[in-house]
Amino acid sequence: MSHNENRCTPPGSKRRTVLKTLGAAGLTVGVGSAGRAFAQKAQTLRIGYVSPQTGPLAAFGEADKFVIGQMQDFLKSGLSVAGKRYAVEIIVKDSRSNPNKAGEAAADLILKDHVDLMLVASTPETTNPVSDQCELNEIPCISTVAPWQPWFFTRGGKPETGFNWTYHFFWGLEDVIAVFTNMWKPAATNKDVGGLFPNDGDGNAWGDPKLGFPGPLAKDGFKLTDPGRYQDLTSDFSAQIAAFKKANIEIVTGVMIPPDFKTFWTQAQQQAFRPKIVSVGKALLFPSALEAVGDSGAGLSTEVWWTPSHPFKSSLTGMTSRAFASQYEKDTGKQWTQPLGFAHALFEIAIDTLKRTKDVANKADIRDALAATHLDTLVGTIAWGSGPVKNVAKTPLVGGQWVKGTKYKYDLVVVNNLTAPAIPTGGTLKLMA
Repeated sequence: MSHNENRCTPPGSKRRTVLKTLGAAGLTVGVGSAGRAFAQKAQTLRIGYVSPQTGPLAAFGEADKFVIGQMQDFLKSGLSVAGKRYAVEIIVKDSRSNPNKAGEAAADLILKDHVDLMLVASTPETTNPVSDQCELNEIPCISTVAPWQPWFFTRGGKPETGFNWTYHFFWGLEDVIAVFTNMWKPAATNKDVGGLFPNDGDGNAWGDPKLGFPGPLAKDGFKLTDPGRYQDLTSDFSAQIAAFKKANIEIVTGVMIPPDFKTFWTQAQQQAFRPKIVSVGKALLFPSALEAVGDSGAGLSTEVWWTPSHPFKSSLTGMTSRAFASQYEKDTGKQWTQPLGFAHALFEIAIDTLKRTKDVANKADIRDALAATHLDTLVGTIAWGSGPVKNVAKTPLVGGQWVKGTKYKYDLVVVNNLTAPAIPTGGTLKLMA
């Protein structure tokens, strides 16, 4: 089944599929004749899902096909809600790593496909336009894989009121700042930090004097050199590298898309810039990104939101994090990747929400069930209502470093867990130079 063949198939279907184009937003798949017969007997619940499956953010959506396949199997007999059984369709659209396309995809799912519940993942460039469409059209929405501040404040969220229809789960800037500084404090460096912050939702939040890194770094005795915002997919980081060399930078941080980090890191080595620590968000999350930098990836560090070692299990299948990651590697032939756990957790929350809804024909009832969520998932306990703001539930974050691997080229090892002691460590941070 192709990556876009991802509507869940109700029972009795032989999984015959019929592709049809849905504009620029992507493809969707219709169920076979047996599935249509089932859907005629029972109302069909439609779940929309938007993520970046192509473009520079595609690594975030790499595990989607596997997760959707699991959900197809899980939901093949439909879903029981308030004593009735419903067929379920999952309609997946590609944001193409573009905020405008993400918004268009959400609008199509709402206005053409009439989804009952929206799911969206991966960076503010995807989560924010989709969440905005849902808020505007009064569709319950669950989002993840974007720090909560750029999701909340960039959309005009006010802590005292929040939003009516959109709910988010992930960690925040306060967590990644704590994780990075916890990794850096014991290391023998001059505490001079160079920041690489792009002109996008994440970069503007991470570099923000009030919300982002500058204040907390200064408070912890680190000196930040910020050469200013650069555009995503830039081809030349010479100015930033020159500024870092002049300031004698020994620690590099920031939040970069994978292609930009590869460009920066290649040029840094060419220009003999060799920092002792490189802790970069977003770009260094994925095995594919490490493989792209070749033999110079060992020692790079990043935030870690999910690993096979996380002590959680799925509320749907009972699989532990390790078993789930092993199944992914067995079925796909690829190394596990962090978004895998969060993509699964989105569907855990969606299914739990629908099962607890009083009347699925009423979007407000679905929203109310979502807001009342308290669920132990593959990424930890998700519960809205305890802050930091009304519509946000936080998940644990630790620090990790890439080391030379055995089965794969590089392995990601948790090296600092002060912010989440329940997550086991596998080593300590080692300097790169």
